[in-house]
Amino acid sequence: MSEQSVLLLKKQLRELTQNPVDGFSAGLVDDENIFLWEIVIVGPQDTLYEGGFFKALLTFPLEYPLLPPKMRFTSEMYHPNVYPSGEVCISILHPPGEDTYGYEQASERWSPVHTVETILVSVISMLSSPNDESPANLEAAKELRENYPAFKKKVQRLARRSAEDF
Repeated sequence: MSEQSVLLLKKQLRELTQNPVDGFSAGLVDDENIFLWEIVIVGPQDTLYEGGFFKALLTFPLEYPLLPPKMRFTSEMYHPNVYPSGEVCISILHPPGEDTYGYEQASERWSPVHTVETILVSVISMLSSPNDESPANLEAAKELRENYPAFKKKVQRLARRSAEDF
């Protein structure tokens, strides 16, 4: 499978390089490793993250596209759907099949039709519309619900700092 994975990832990288998509950039961390990508997401306009530049890593398994990659922000991120470690928790990055907890439908989870572009568009959507009902970061979800002004201040400070560090 890994030979097919390499070809598919090279194709997706070439497409993103030739036809950049607004909102993010993607490239390899090391030209010798097609399975590790560095991502920069531009904070979406009209959100608390606007103006920020958030770095992340996408790590693809050898079984890609049968299994999803993992995405982890390396820039500081405060969001209900991002673990304190930086790992992104959204449905399309969860392994295919039924959710053992019954929260997600199989159709919401990973499918081989997803591409780097669809993943990153979903992450940008996540930044725009946090899901605080199934949080990865309980503190961020609680603050979003119970003390929005404090949440807003913290996120806007992060966005400014990420732009300065970029």
